[in-house]
Amino acid sequence: EYKCRGGDTFAWELVTEVLTEGAAIMSDGSSLMQGAEFQHILRILNTNVEGKRNVVFAMTKIGGIGRRFSDLICKKAEVDVNKRAGELTADEIEKIVAVIQNPRQFKIPLWFLNRQKDFKTGKYSQVFAQNIAASLRDDVERMKKIRAHRGLRHWWNVRVRGQHTCSTGRRRH
Repeated sequence: EYKCRGGDTFAWELVTEVLTEGAAIMSDGSSLMQGAEFQHILRILNTNVEGKRNVVFAMTKIGGIGRRFSDLICKKAEVDVNKRAGELTADEIEKIVAVIQNPRQFKIPLWFLNRQKDFKTGKYSQVFAQNIAASLRDDVERMKKIRAHRGLRHWWNVRVRGQHTCSTGRRRH
């Protein structure tokens, strides 16, 4: 027998569900949220995605995808935004990946993309996962090569975006 806050006593066997850590646990040990097909960690675009989190917020773990873009992806892929990421089916994950890789085919506007008018190709695209680090590195190298002001500031390892440097940032890191 256990005692509640109100002073009532009850037998543990009589309890049908108890909320612990956001999931409803049944008396037989199964969970309402986590069925047999629930995945705790998903692998999407070479990134581990937490299954316990909401789909919209779980997708933000993928580099280059923020909250607004993630919400738009879920709507275009016709995935319920209230679902947990671990509840997604294989078909829903494939739809999400298709929308991320080809956003223009799903009528996502140009201004929503994070790589607008690429320097080399002149195209608009969404850069994600490992490609985002490579494109950033290429941009900085290009600025250094053409001796642009921003490139020189990167080269000298000083603040680039106009911050004050007289009294702050003396430790380098």
